[in-house]
Amino acid sequence: MKLQLTNAYLLVEGGRPLEGEVTVSGAKNSALPLLFATLLTDRPCLLEGVPDLLDVRNTLLLLEELGAETYFNDGRVLVDPSSVRSYEAPQHLIRLMRAGVLCMGPLLGRFKRARVPLPGGCSIGARPIDQHLKFFERAGASIEVKEGFVELSLKEKKPVEFTFELVTVTGTENALLYAATVEGETVIKNVALEPEVLDLIEALKKMGAEVELDGRTAVVYGKERLDGFTHRVIPDRIEAGTLMVGAVLTGGRVKLRNVKPEHLTAVINKLELAGGKVEKLDDGSVLVYREGRIRPLELETEVYPGFPTDMQAQFMALLALADGRSVIKEKIFENRFRHAQELNRLGARITVRGNAAFIEGVKQLWGAEVFSTDLRASAALVLAGLVARGVTVVRDVYHLDRGYEKFEEKLRSLGARVERLPEH
Repeated sequence: MKLQLTNAYLLVEGGRPLEGEVTVSGAKNSALPLLFATLLTDRPCLLEGVPDLLDVRNTLLLLEELGAETYFNDGRVLVDPSSVRSYEAPQHLIRLMRAGVLCMGPLLGRFKRARVPLPGGCSIGARPIDQHLKFFERAGASIEVKEGFVELSLKEKKPVEFTFELVTVTGTENALLYAATVEGETVIKNVALEPEVLDLIEALKKMGAEVELDGRTAVVYGKERLDGFTHRVIPDRIEAGTLMVGAVLTGGRVKLRNVKPEHLTAVINKLELAGGKVEKLDDGSVLVYREGRIRPLELETEVYPGFPTDMQAQFMALLALADGRSVIKEKIFENRFRHAQELNRLGARITVRGNAAFIEGVKQLWGAEVFSTDLRASAALVLAGLVARGVTVVRDVYHLDRGYEKFEEKLRSLGARVERLPEH
């Protein structure tokens, strides 16, 4: 499998409402931990509904460099991990994506050793892995950080009890992946409950581990030898939310297929407060549109089931055209308002103070050249370009390709004018 790097920009012509039907892809944030779960076994694993994204392809490359054989076609990924012999993850791949840290738990569980580079990904704050390491230390691992690598080793695997100091999605997933290989009762408290975490738990159960949830406490009964599995990735709630915002922002009417509204309760509630309408249809799809002007909001990002930080940028683009003043408070990541100045290039009036953004709604945005600063910011800039007068140039769209499958193609199918061009 070849690494596909993107060096392109998007031309977005504004003024056309999104109209029609579109199918939401599988969730990247579910697919990646599921792919790393294949390291827990030496038997074939099949995943369906996997999005074709840069992070997914980098993860498959990582699995291959560890010794696995992979096959990816039309949303189906087959992984044969029987030949995995290495416990050292390649630096050139880990530094490209935050989720690469998720190989730590499986490698430690499989080999009692792991050597993993410190992770990369979006530049939206430090995103430390101290909670991961505290869990592994509590599990008995010796840990050394040197030359940009985390080196872990275990003498024996024993069940433990551990409480996360704060709710962390990847920390929870890493702990679950490791605990699935430990015989006996491991108790993990203050775990994340995102749908993607629950999807991983379902796969671990198929592999033979027992996982029980009681509120934010997970009790895991692992097995030394886990089975292979077949599993379908859940729909991407963030892609669905992004397209919902696009429909409301442009004043269009969009039917979304392959969506789970129960994963989007906080997003739908805020969208309807802003003037959007979300109708759940009998065939499992949803119809999204707007009545009247966009209304201002006050919202705060929170851990699930609260309003997701991954939808903050898209709502900022929406509220830039609201009829009044809005406030967004970012409580999950620091440094996640860099898209505000890019939206201001389009004519938005956004002021950032600390972890709060104050948005004075304007009547019109204007096309300009803007730069993506992270994955969700790139989507927000494209959405803003859909309603800006004239043409918007969105650069550094490799961020977009990390987390949205064929995003501009889906927008074009809904009537948008979006063109991808290579950088010179």
